[in-house]
Amino acid sequence: MGVFKWGKSMIKKRRTGEFKYAKYGYLFSVPFVVAFLVFQLYPILYTALIGFTDMKGVVPGDVHILANPFENFVNILTTPTFRKALGNTFSIWLVNFVPQLLLALLLSAWFTDRKWKLKGQGIYKVLIYMPNIITAATIAILFKSLFDYPTSPVNDLLVNMGIIDGPQNFLLNKGISRAIVSFIQFWMWYGYTMLIFISGILGINPEIFEAADVDGANRLQTFFMITLPNIKTILLFTLVTSLIGGLNMFDIPKLFMLGGPDNATLTTSVFIYNQAFSGSYLYNKAAAASMIMFAIIMALSAVLFYLLKEDKEE
Repeated sequence: MGVFKWGKSMIKKRRTGEFKYAKYGYLFSVPFVVAFLVFQLYPILYTALIGFTDMKGVVPGDVHILANPFENFVNILTTPTFRKALGNTFSIWLVNFVPQLLLALLLSAWFTDRKWKLKGQGIYKVLIYMPNIITAATIAILFKSLFDYPTSPVNDLLVNMGIIDGPQNFLLNKGISRAIVSFIQFWMWYGYTMLIFISGILGINPEIFEAADVDGANRLQTFFMITLPNIKTILLFTLVTSLIGGLNMFDIPKLFMLGGPDNATLTTSVFIYNQAFSGSYLYNKAAAASMIMFAIIMALSAVLFYLLKEDKEE
């Protein structure tokens, strides 16, 4: 009877407009809030605190705040290796992201074009997206085998074509090594970026495209005057997430090249890892470098939000 009365009271509240759903929304958000506080906010704050201390060693002893709290940050910013890693990170990200963005836009426009009506889209999308689901370790082994020395498929192919006189150790060349890492990042992520753009384009009202057809707009005019302006929010999301992922690049440079040769593929994330866990155990400097990268990413993300902000309708 108690359950029956409760049900009747709920029905009555719905009819009278008194039933509130907001509290259930807050209830369902509790797991995320708890996970965010424990696994994201707390580590960020703790890392920031470590950056102002003298914490180091396999088993840190007593930890103290430094007399000059910003000493670790100054040391990191004046370290040539960190500067090189920062430059490598930006160059690798730009070289892989610009063609990734252009190709993803081209493919998304191709797949969503209503005039072409491309058949077998599902197969193409799966094949293009597939590199994104392959583990980084597998990809590192694959490309290590492709460019290995003295025998590898790439070496054999170039020798047989007469492009090179004999086997070359490509992985000892700084420029080639950096280019290979950039290509791997491009190859892994352009399919993901394409799917994000496709979802955004499919969300545009079809009547807008029909009106453009009636007005005689060609494909280029439709893409630049209708498609791009209407996916500005999706473009902002892609830029920001790519910026965050690109500046935190770790797995491929670490597993494939170990940061070499001569730190040519050393990224800031690999630098931070080496400071904290590769024999030095300088947790304070690793934390300082992490917070510097956090500040850089926040600043660049703010710039992107400002440049691509939506115009408010008056």
